[in-house]
Amino acid sequence: MLTELIIGGAAATVSGVAAFLITKKIDASKYDIYIEQAKAKAKAIEHEAEVVLQNAKLRVTEAELEVKQKYEEELSRLNAEYNSRLAKLEKREDQLSQKIDEELGQISEEREAIKAEKAKVQALQQQLEALKDEYELKRKEAMKILERASGLTESEAKELVLKHAEEEARGEIAHIVRKYETEAKAEAKRRANYILAQATTRYAGEFAAERLINVVHLPDDELKGRIIGKEGRNIKTLEMLLGVDIIIDDTPGAIILSSFNLYRRAIATKTIELLIEDGRIQPARIEEIYEKVVEEFDQKVLEEGEQIVVDLGISPMHPELMKLIGRLRYRASYGQNALGHSLEVAHLAGIMAAEMGGDDVLAKRAGILHDIGKALTHEYAGSHVDLGAEVCRRYKEHPVVINAIFAHHGHEEPETVEAAAVCAADTLSAARPGARREVLESFLKRVKAIEDIATSKLGVHHAYAINAGREVRVIVDASLINDDEAILLSKEISDEIEKGVQYPGEIKVNVIREVRAVNYAR
Repeated sequence: MLTELIIGGAAATVSGVAAFLITKKIDASKYDIYIEQAKAKAKAIEHEAEVVLQNAKLRVTEAELEVKQKYEEELSRLNAEYNSRLAKLEKREDQLSQKIDEELGQISEEREAIKAEKAKVQALQQQLEALKDEYELKRKEAMKILERASGLTESEAKELVLKHAEEEARGEIAHIVRKYETEAKAEAKRRANYILAQATTRYAGEFAAERLINVVHLPDDELKGRIIGKEGRNIKTLEMLLGVDIIIDDTPGAIILSSFNLYRRAIATKTIELLIEDGRIQPARIEEIYEKVVEEFDQKVLEEGEQIVVDLGISPMHPELMKLIGRLRYRASYGQNALGHSLEVAHLAGIMAAEMGGDDVLAKRAGILHDIGKALTHEYAGSHVDLGAEVCRRYKEHPVVINAIFAHHGHEEPETVEAAAVCAADTLSAARPGARREVLESFLKRVKAIEDIATSKLGVHHAYAINAGREVRVIVDASLINDDEAILLSKEISDEIEKGVQYPGEIKVNVIREVRAVNYAR
């Protein structure tokens, strides 16, 4: 049994060794095949690489040839263009040289002609001097003959002639005196009317009620009684604090606030609207809301002024001046909002100053501040010109701004381009159709007055005011008025219009003299 096991184990061992050897031999033969295959693939890859390299070299050579051909073509084109331009420049140079030679020749000829004319003038001057001497000699001889014939000396004759001329001119002198006296009275009347107009624009009269009231709408008519309060305590408190007249009548759902001061009227309107929303209408609450509204308005006015200064590009500016600019929104002149007018003037003045070579920023600054005094006229006495100049001096504004404030109403002559631009812009803004309100009756009276002034002159046939009263056309009799007198007539009419008529902007006086020669062929 043991022997069999040993024999079996030996047989198994021999079988295993034989299998290992056979397997190893098979693997060695496969390895040789793999090596051969790899060598074949390497040769194939090497061949492909050589082909690719040859193709690349061929393409590079072709590209070099193409680039070289393009370079040669571009070089030829540039050389041809250079030669063409050079030929043109040489031709132009020849033409200019020829032209210069021709002009030099003309200048030489003109110089010779001028010398000849100068010689002629000198000869004429010498002849003139000789004629003057001869005339003086003849005059003296004639005077001697006249003295002997009349029995008067030269001085006695002059005295007699002057006396006669004085007697003839006495009546004319009296006429001139009466004329200037009449013009002085007209000027005094015009000045008085201007002062009255300024006063009435600051006075809350019935004639301007449509401009001086605000309407506050009420959700319920019962609120009217609450606004009046017990024994009128609420309405008395409101009128005392707000500084406006509160008109409560039978108008349904509305009360009227009246005041010449737009700023106070705006505060009053806001205060009453807040009281109506709150519902607690009593003296203590009225004072509380009023103080709150005043604080809000002051802040709003300052913010609006700051925004305007930034938009115009005229920073920096003193805060008090910016606050006054914001308050111009609550000031009006002849129905034109002062802030809107000042902004118009600032923009127009900036454009005109820039066109004339001035400082457009300084012109805008002067334009926005030219009517700054109007924000103070309700609180302080004096004209808006003086008040505006004073406040601008206080806050160290530029002298050009001060000059523009005075000049836009004729208190001073404009000293700079910027000040003159502000004056022109102010006139444009005020005279623009629709900018300022005018009652129809006053407009018609003004136009009729302009036409009456023109037709009152001797030799005037007709006069027509046109272009909304901005121009008057005067038709004169050519047999009575000559060309020189037409110029004088236009000056006289314009002077009388300036003195006797109030108007915005300017009025063009156009005198037309027409000569017609009529004949008939029979």
